[in-house]
Amino acid sequence: MSLKQRRSDKQSAEAEDNNINGAGAGGTSSAAAHRITSPSLSKRAVTVTLTAAANLTKLLPTGTVLVFQALIPVFTNKGSCDSVTHILTLGLLLLLAFSCILACFTDTVKSSNGKRIYHGIATFKGLWLLDYSPIVDTSTLPDLAKYKINLMDFVHAFLSVLVFFAVALTDKNVLACYYPKPGTETKELLYIIPLGVGTLCSSLFTVFPTTRHGIGYPLTSDPK
Repeated sequence: MSLKQRRSDKQSAEAEDNNINGAGAGGTSSAAAHRITSPSLSKRAVTVTLTAAANLTKLLPTGTVLVFQALIPVFTNKGSCDSVTHILTLGLLLLLAFSCILACFTDTVKSSNGKRIYHGIATFKGLWLLDYSPIVDTSTLPDLAKYKINLMDFVHAFLSVLVFFAVALTDKNVLACYYPKPGTETKELLYIIPLGVGTLCSSLFTVFPTTRHGIGYPLTSDPK
């Protein structure tokens, strides 16, 4: 083989190597771009999920959930209910459900100078403050008439009750008290209903958000 032919073969081999490396680099770039895009989509999905979960949590007062978790094991005798504990547990559940309703009609406002925070209950005429005294307090108040009861308050009160009873149905002590030996169909209903109610209420809360800051909820700098 002549020297000229050897050089030609060597150049052809180098060209093939460059093509292979270029294809590999292109594939690597595509893979890198895919890796950059995928985390972005994943983060967006996680953000949407966390937002929905946070909105669902807002439907229930934190204090009501804590009282429920603390007292239900005592009232149900850890799931071993008799005729008396049946009534006591039902009374506790109704009382906590009422507290969920009441919390939806409470609001928190700041004074006009931003130095004081007041809590109150919404009425059809405005906000009735619980911790404000015109004799003691000299702070000026915002227009309380715009905090009056509206239709959205009743919607959120209804959703709060649904979420509370959905949470109650997932508690093992409540289930053992009222359904000690559930059948197969009952077990399926007790599994599906809380999940469905939670998903539905979370969606409705997102579509119809509240502008109130109930007692115990965080207060933004401009609540209205």
